[in-house]
Amino acid sequence: MNMKFIKKIPTAEEIIEQIPLPEHIKKIKQDREEQISNILENKDNRFILIIGPCSADNEDSVCEYIGKLAVMQEKVKDKILIIPRIYTNKPRTTGEGYKGMVHQPDPSKEPDLCEGIIAIRKLHIRALSEFHMPAADEMLYPENYTYLLDVLGYIAVGARSVENQQHRLTVSGVCTPVGMKNPTSGDITVMLNSIYAAQQGHHFIYNGWEIETSGNPLAHAILRGAVDSSGRNIPNYHYEDLIYAAYEYERLQLANPTIIVDTNHANSMKRFYEQPRIAREVLTSRTYDPLLNKMIKGLMIESYLVEGRQEIGTNIYGKSITDACLGWEKTEELIYKIAENV
Repeated sequence: MNMKFIKKIPTAEEIIEQIPLPEHIKKIKQDREEQISNILENKDNRFILIIGPCSADNEDSVCEYIGKLAVMQEKVKDKILIIPRIYTNKPRTTGEGYKGMVHQPDPSKEPDLCEGIIAIRKLHIRALSEFHMPAADEMLYPENYTYLLDVLGYIAVGARSVENQQHRLTVSGVCTPVGMKNPTSGDITVMLNSIYAAQQGHHFIYNGWEIETSGNPLAHAILRGAVDSSGRNIPNYHYEDLIYAAYEYERLQLANPTIIVDTNHANSMKRFYEQPRIAREVLTSRTYDPLLNKMIKGLMIESYLVEGRQEIGTNIYGKSITDACLGWEKTEELIYKIAENV
């Protein structure tokens, strides 16, 4: 075996016991998660906005950003429910480069997964305790979910993971709302099959246990665009794309049909500054068609304190070290625009 065993990782139970979620915060988290579920179940007509940095690289700047979101949430609370992005795992297409806080709690230092697990739990608990908005994180590794299961308000399964059987089966045992992205190929059938699988109960091996799940009816779709065989980005947020996805979704009669549109990634052709325009187009399509109005229940946006991106070591506070993001001023303006048009 060509593996070097460095050190044993603490179990989720050990980490949760070491860094518990305060009792009074548990109720806040449960109440907020119920609000998200109510939107997906058509019991609440507010619009979901999943927004924040491409990756959470620094606890202080992430929490400062979420503090600004909390102020905005109060101003638009009748129209929008905001879910902050605290993405602590960063998938890399080639496997190279910064993989997120769980790998490197300090991006300038060597990986340390034990310290990383502690760092991401502390970050999520601090943000939740200070601002009372359970965050979204990506299920890049199904086992890592257990370290955050009591703090997350929303989970995303990425374009490169959505075809993976272990991700689908794990989501079937999760109570939290989970968004399943279309794969990088753009094949809507793959995404819908993933949602179908996640909504069913399964019997499988997980973390050394034989387990049985009952299915997650809150699993739903995220459209993030695609990449063709030549490497060109192909958006899937236009009216025709949305209608096709909605009809296919409806045909399968899946529970709680919901589409979230990711305004960045292949949809923006990685031009982060296009996100406000894409958001406006999606909202226009939503008002034009009754089915889209019912099914499109949110947007996913990448935004941080400072616009753009930087290389590791540049050390501009609040600027992304992975994908480029909108800056705060344009983010604030965009949130008001969304609230006016939903």
